[in-house]
Amino acid sequence: MATPQTPYDAVLHAARDVTRLDCALDAEMLGTALLGSVYAIAETDRENAVREFVAGFLTATSRRRTAAATTIRSVFATLVPDAEGAAKVRPGTRAPAWSGQLGRVHLTGTWSYGDVYGDQTSYLATFAYDDESGGPEHALVALVDHNIGITKDVFVGGPAERILDQVRQMCAGDDLTWFREEDPARMHGEVRRHLAVTDDLGELPAEGSLATDRALVGARLALLPGPSADTSGWGAEPLSGDERTALVRAFLAAPEAARFGLDALDGDAELASLHFCLGLLFDHAASFPDADPLRWSPAVAGLFLLDWVHRRAVLDMDDAAMLPRVLRAWAAYAARRRGLPEAAAARTDEAIEELVPEFARLYSTGERRSAATAAVAQLMADGVDPDDPAALDAWFQANRQHLTDDTP
Repeated sequence: MATPQTPYDAVLHAARDVTRLDCALDAEMLGTALLGSVYAIAETDRENAVREFVAGFLTATSRRRTAAATTIRSVFATLVPDAEGAAKVRPGTRAPAWSGQLGRVHLTGTWSYGDVYGDQTSYLATFAYDDESGGPEHALVALVDHNIGITKDVFVGGPAERILDQVRQMCAGDDLTWFREEDPARMHGEVRRHLAVTDDLGELPAEGSLATDRALVGARLALLPGPSADTSGWGAEPLSGDERTALVRAFLAAPEAARFGLDALDGDAELASLHFCLGLLFDHAASFPDADPLRWSPAVAGLFLLDWVHRRAVLDMDDAAMLPRVLRAWAAYAARRRGLPEAAAARTDEAIEELVPEFARLYSTGERRSAATAAVAQLMADGVDPDDPAALDAWFQANRQHLTDDTP
């Protein structure tokens, strides 16, 4: 057997048994797995890379007349219908009986489920072929991670009813998860919006079936109703200045602020530190793709205390002492505002308390400071007035070489 000379030849070789498959679903699963290697190795805009590969494949194999070649051409054209040349692909005379059912499916239901904190949401849709010869009813599951703003994993498989039952049972047995029927247009918008970010990542999440199932997921998503004008979710836009002010006032009048003694601070310095810390909480929320200052969880608290705040803010000792206290009060307030179970609020509070020693260590070592943050910290330590342009210029001139050497 000759060694494949081109990537297209390699794909034809890998698909040599496609006509022996039992149904259209099996063929589509083979096709999406083959395209998954193209998706995985692309460095940017992976969806477009797959589209261009399919266009090139259809051109390079246009004269191939074997049953396997004409069938895999039909599979690819079904999975990536917007690839150049896909609309002109026709099944060969020796195509399997099921080839007429490629992509001919209809939606049978949509659901969503996730954790009560809002860290992750999974969307589930089930599909059936228009004719049973196409294959069994199957499910698409897409995991959206709101903390990093991507569709973190996707999966297509079956039987659909078994997958749906497993999800229902999992959520019913966990008080910190929820499950509901979902608007298919919202599912389409949310998964597609976050997939667009995933497609352009420099490095894909290491586990799961994201690459292998991506093409089939795209084809199935296209069958869902188009997203409406507003499918971005609650709190997706950063708050305005007036909204922030109103929320801070409500918080300071709330029992959670009183519980942590934030309603009885003494002196301008403590009040300044309090409002500085509150500002950091809002800034952190605004840095998320799905901005919501009331969405706090053990995971979000960890991202904030052990990473974000060290890279993005310069704290003095009073701020560093105040910040965990403010965060505990704010997280408790946010949990009540969002109606989270008491167990969820307690878990977040416990997590913050456990994070404090490592937060303090990172603050003292400065090991996670960005170059810019480290420079500002040094400026403050040197007693330079940031409102004095002449003093700032003199400091930068004196430290130019040091700053340049430390720039990553």
